[in-house]
Amino acid sequence: MKIAIVEDDINMRKSLEIALSDYADEFEVKTFRNAKEALKKLDDSYDLVITDITMPGMDGIEFLEKLDGRYEAIIITGNATLGRAIESIRLGVKDFLTKPFEIETLVEAIRRSRKAGTRLKQSAPRHDTKNSALFYATSPALENALKLARKAALTDASVLLLGESGVGKELFARTLHESSPRANGPFVALNMAAIPENLIESELFGFEKGAFTDAMERKIGKFESANGGTLFLDEIAEMPVHLQAKLLRALQEKRVCRLGGHEEIAVDVRIVAATNADIKAKIAQGEFREDLYYRIATIPIQIPPLRERTEEILPIAERILEEVRQKYDLPEKSFSAEAKERLLRYPWPGNIRELIAVVERATILSDTNKITAEDLFLDARS
Repeated sequence: MKIAIVEDDINMRKSLEIALSDYADEFEVKTFRNAKEALKKLDDSYDLVITDITMPGMDGIEFLEKLDGRYEAIIITGNATLGRAIESIRLGVKDFLTKPFEIETLVEAIRRSRKAGTRLKQSAPRHDTKNSALFYATSPALENALKLARKAALTDASVLLLGESGVGKELFARTLHESSPRANGPFVALNMAAIPENLIESELFGFEKGAFTDAMERKIGKFESANGGTLFLDEIAEMPVHLQAKLLRALQEKRVCRLGGHEEIAVDVRIVAATNADIKAKIAQGEFREDLYYRIATIPIQIPPLRERTEEILPIAERILEEVRQKYDLPEKSFSAEAKERLLRYPWPGNIRELIAVVERATILSDTNKITAEDLFLDARS
């Protein structure tokens, strides 16, 4: 297992090198003085990143955002805060260790990470080579939308993804990114509906130390984090009107200014936005700027709901069943003929997100190796 340790404290870095050398038969360890140095050297040969949070230049949270989930990650820090812990969990970090810690504690965390990675690889399915690896299945309706996405991906044109909640808009956004010339750059996502209104501006543009009462250190915004890559603005129609003008200016000028700052920073970002709302109705009601709409919707792509993509239902269900079974070490299970028929007949108002939830529940709670129509509990949902 190849491990990258990112730690600016030379004493801590050397101590970890020496301590983990006792486990040389299990781990190959490389160390880096800071996040920027690590970003230049990390490649597909690494399995795990262990990083400090408080580092000069780029802190551990920003570093993990740049990595965008490419590696399993463990955080070690001497300045743990609840906010930092929550942020690291959001980025997929499995273990958060507070200094000082016993080396055995770190080794146990590394072994947990290796076990999780092995299970994930074992459960990975084979995909049709026509499809993005992000999609579990295909259908004519999906392929029509993907065809547009692949064409759009070759340009820097802004794309607006339209469709019901749960249809897979973030998967489309990632497909656009990974099929584009920006694929080696960062993919950064921000859900407007999931962030309190008073925090959206600082999330987008960042802030300087002292910009407001709780601004104890500089924060890099999503625009800067996505520089050279793609910024995905999910639920864009939920953005407060008073902030839309500032977003429009950033898109037009390709420059941002952090809260509390005076310097304008050039950014090279491709925008992909998404919404499940009737955005034209919001424009008519004065809740969304028409000029911003035309800026983000150079290429609009309508993603069809799952009920129009029935060919995908069973392959997705079977993939989720296997992932849940692997995750919880459950015995072999499969769907009965009646369960399959019920899955195909159900209208799926919550789309793929609902399908995943139904299959997870049935896999965990079914008492036999055959998941029945009753185990799906769809009649109650209807």
